[in-house]
Amino acid sequence: MADEALDTRLVPDRSCDGCTMCCKVLEIVELEKPQQTWCTNCAIGTGCKIYEDRPKPCREFYCQYRLDKGLGEHWAPKSSKIIVAYEDQNDRLAIHVDESRKTAWRDRPYYDEIMNWVRRLTAEGKHVLVWEGKNAIVVLPNREINLGRIGVNQEMILEKRQTPRGLVVVNARVP
Repeated sequence: MADEALDTRLVPDRSCDGCTMCCKVLEIVELEKPQQTWCTNCAIGTGCKIYEDRPKPCREFYCQYRLDKGLGEHWAPKSSKIIVAYEDQNDRLAIHVDESRKTAWRDRPYYDEIMNWVRRLTAEGKHVLVWEGKNAIVVLPNREINLGRIGVNQEMILEKRQTPRGLVVVNARVP
């Protein structure tokens, strides 16, 4: 959003100040910036050098730490090196982990919380995708499906099955 002060979705007393993790881990097509590479417009640890002219995806993006007061302070991307983002268009929770600490999501308390999200979202027919560096892993309640290195926008085929607990993802693959 252009004017953060007017965005009522944001958790009060949380800001992006000093955090530029999204400028590294996320892909920004408009800037030809691949995932896990620092944006050339980023002053690391300070902010965007083209803030007023940044592209639409940058203007509209807020990580779940900024949007969800239920995420504890340990989820602050500046220290966790993890960006959590819900992707409406893909019906998934994406967890982008800085490749310098790509297994951090497996540590406590992150892993326990992620598995709670997995159980809840899977029951809703949604899924959790962890970007362990550039490696994509679909996390299901009873297993993980390592898709390897895929494109951020590459199509994934999710096989779903109706169960007594609702529609659940049972497999994932890349065509």
